[in-house]
Amino acid sequence: MASFGVGAEQEPLLGDHTPGSRGDIIETEEHYKSRWRSIRILYFTMFLSSVGFSIVIMSIWPYLQKIDQTADASFLGWVIATFSLGQMAASPLFGLWSNYRPRKEPLIVSIFISVAANCLYAYVHLPPSHNKYYMLVARGLVGFGAGNVAVIRSYIAGATSLQERTSAMANTSACQALGFILGPVFQTCFALIGEKGVTWDTIKLQINMYTAPVLLSVFLGILNIILILTILREHRVDDSGRQCKNINFEEVSTDEVQVPQGNIDQVAVVATNVLFFVVLFIFALFETIVTPLTMDMYAWTREQAVLYDGIILAALGVEAVIIFMGIKLVSKSKIGERAILLGGLIVVWVGFFILLPWGNQFPKIQWEDLHNNSIPNTTFGEIIITLWKSPREDHNEGPTGCPFEQAWCLYTPMIHLAQFLIAAVLVGIGYPSCNVMSYTLYSKILGPKPQGVYMGWLTASGSAARILGPVFISQVYTAWGPRWAFSLVCGLVLLTITLLGVVYKRLIAFSVRHGGIQE
Repeated sequence: MASFGVGAEQEPLLGDHTPGSRGDIIETEEHYKSRWRSIRILYFTMFLSSVGFSIVIMSIWPYLQKIDQTADASFLGWVIATFSLGQMAASPLFGLWSNYRPRKEPLIVSIFISVAANCLYAYVHLPPSHNKYYMLVARGLVGFGAGNVAVIRSYIAGATSLQERTSAMANTSACQALGFILGPVFQTCFALIGEKGVTWDTIKLQINMYTAPVLLSVFLGILNIILILTILREHRVDDSGRQCKNINFEEVSTDEVQVPQGNIDQVAVVATNVLFFVVLFIFALFETIVTPLTMDMYAWTREQAVLYDGIILAALGVEAVIIFMGIKLVSKSKIGERAILLGGLIVVWVGFFILLPWGNQFPKIQWEDLHNNSIPNTTFGEIIITLWKSPREDHNEGPTGCPFEQAWCLYTPMIHLAQFLIAAVLVGIGYPSCNVMSYTLYSKILGPKPQGVYMGWLTASGSAARILGPVFISQVYTAWGPRWAFSLVCGLVLLTITLLGVVYKRLIAFSVRHGGIQE
């Protein structure tokens, strides 16, 4: 481990380093180990937050149909969106709480809410009626509990120096991405239990392919609470790495330094929120449009779309983790966060530009009338249903190709498979780069002052993007087709690059802006 030297501090997950080796920055070995143990516990918490969303995403639709026959596609859209709505509402509240009280409090309360909500999800089959509304409440509360992402980012930003920040944020994003990847994997494993499963009559608990994933989330949530209670400690350092006084830190040491004074650059704060919103908006719409786009362009059946698109999205998740790890290495160089963010946006723009239809080859047209269980791509909920619809429900599979009801199918050239795959790879490179760099810059702009509320607004803007992105793309794509949809996305990315250029010189660390340290 010693071979990592001073650089190991930028890779806290990969090895130890000698405390106090950073020139005039003094940190005891005990303080160093406690600080990084606490940060790693929050990596785990971030992982569980994303697992809480993804672990049931592939089974919500069949489970909803099983417990309440009145549930339709539009209601499914609300069930999916309510997670982000809950997170959007909770993030500023938990952030504010964490500014004035020990951060254990909002973390434990938020995780407890998620645990209780997952228990409710496991029992939504019991009420004699209105079961779909119980599921809606359960998913909303899980999202509300996921508002602790703001507290996690705020804690990590406050407990790391500028030198450590980019690497720590990359680790945080990697854990989040890993949660999104492994959630559906866990669900697939639990599918072996089957729809009937077993019943624990004493407490009327059904353990089947729908409830087992949330019961795992309950267990992991309780484990997370225990780890936070026993291991997490309040730590705060300034941008140079020296321990600061902290309103959340009960045991104030005489060795701690005062928090530097100065005003936060609000223009940079607003601009970074906008950048973060656009980054998540673009990825959310891309993730949403993959299935209907491939079914329309390549005449894939629902079974093929679920299989092939699942593989593509899983590969993008793995790619994202690799990019996050690469950012840890790049952060050691003199390439700054602003340059990486700009480069990521350019890569995303190139990806969507490549997606624009061209040539004189057209998609197969679906001339037949749609069957009752065929899904016209018109609403958010209906688009999502294509991920769950089983071909076994109709052995005929129904017609495939681009539905003639979408008038653009008749005159819009097809997007070649090579185009789509190249674009997916580029978006998979650009998105994680922009994601981690935007909130790394944000945390540095805010400086060593409590960041809970600000991080809450950043998380809320990301939640809003995940709600609006799918709605935007489903409406534009259905009405006007991929040429207009992806042209508008390209225009949006160009506007975002322009915004970044305008505020580029303002996106600097708090301590650099106020002359505390050199950039």
